[in-house]
Amino acid sequence: MTVQPERVRAGAARSALTPYLRLLTVTQFAFNVGFYAVLPYLAAHLGDGLGMAGWLVGLVLGLRTFSQQGLFVVGGALTDRYGPRPVVLAGCVLRIAGFCWLALAGSTATVIGAVVLIGFAAALFSPAVESETARAAVAHEAGTGTPRAQVLAVFSAAGQAGAFLGPLLGTLLLFLGGGFTAACLAGALVFIGVLAGHARLMPHRPRTTTREPGRGRFPREVFANRPFLVLCLAYSTYLLSYNQLYLALPVEVERVTGSQSAIGGLFALSSLLVVGAQLPLTRWSAHRIAPRTALVAGLAVVSAGFAAVPLAPGGPAGLLPAATFVVLLTLGQMLLIPAARGLVPDLVDDHRLGLATGALSSVSGLAVLVGSAATGTLLGTPGPVLWTALAAVPLAGAALALALPRGGLARVPEGTGTD
Repeated sequence: MTVQPERVRAGAARSALTPYLRLLTVTQFAFNVGFYAVLPYLAAHLGDGLGMAGWLVGLVLGLRTFSQQGLFVVGGALTDRYGPRPVVLAGCVLRIAGFCWLALAGSTATVIGAVVLIGFAAALFSPAVESETARAAVAHEAGTGTPRAQVLAVFSAAGQAGAFLGPLLGTLLLFLGGGFTAACLAGALVFIGVLAGHARLMPHRPRTTTREPGRGRFPREVFANRPFLVLCLAYSTYLLSYNQLYLALPVEVERVTGSQSAIGGLFALSSLLVVGAQLPLTRWSAHRIAPRTALVAGLAVVSAGFAAVPLAPGGPAGLLPAATFVVLLTLGQMLLIPAARGLVPDLVDDHRLGLATGALSSVSGLAVLVGSAATGTLLGTPGPVLWTALAAVPLAGAALALALPRGGLARVPEGTGTD
């Protein structure tokens, strides 16, 4: 079938991101550049630079994670109450203050205060931006027919691009002799730019929320919503699986190479895969399979990644099992994340979207906290036992996801010419 140029241009114009969606996407990119310019070097700074004991380094890093993931639900609730603009701006201000404080912190108490402030800033910023992106993607889908998952894939790819470039920025600053302090100040500078951009461009009230009389304070629409809780549990199995990049993968790499020096290259491989393949993969899946199917398939691919480790050949190709795991985990992630985020607006009321977006991360973070302790006990078991047990986790999530509403395919805009 030949598509007329005029129809192609019309379809492209309808599917192009709105200025507001572009702002949110660039925000996600800048957020990760600033964040990952600092985070990869924090543990080394605490241990080598400040002389903290290993257990204390772990405690500090754990507090940062808890103050971020665990409090996403707070940021989501505040977004529903006050709108995204003040929550995003407050998150930027706190992140700037936290990075500046961390650059100067020299004692255990000041370091803990700085990292908790940095984590809480993200707990405000991220749910506001993510829920607003989901809402804008749904509106864009209704107006243009562009599948929401396709829009959310652009958002995810921008975040991964930032996660890839951020460590390079931090490494450059360290190489130039600026040290950890320079990386922190560079991260603060990035967030000053994000703050200025949102203060100028983010609408004061991009949406209107009508509060129905008689609603209780307890948000039953979210926490008593069985399909949403099923989504949270299924998504939790993915996050627990993703966490194995920091637990099981280093063990495997050290087993086959004698060191963990190849970890950085495997992480770069994952980020480059997302940057290069996220958009075409999501464009394909959004037009051909339902969101629930994409979520189930993504979890199944993640499970296959674990199962492949004891099956892939070792020997001269020692890193092949680890690389196979990273590739399949990343492919599964690219399928399931846009699908999961795109399902949230269909499962909860619009006026609770911020809370639901935050709850998705907080519930999953709690599951990871509990599940990581359990999976950590398996690290000393034989490889086939370890990787088979880990493969069962996302497989269980895929089975859970089958209980979700199937949903339908998004309407393909006329003139996009999928054939």
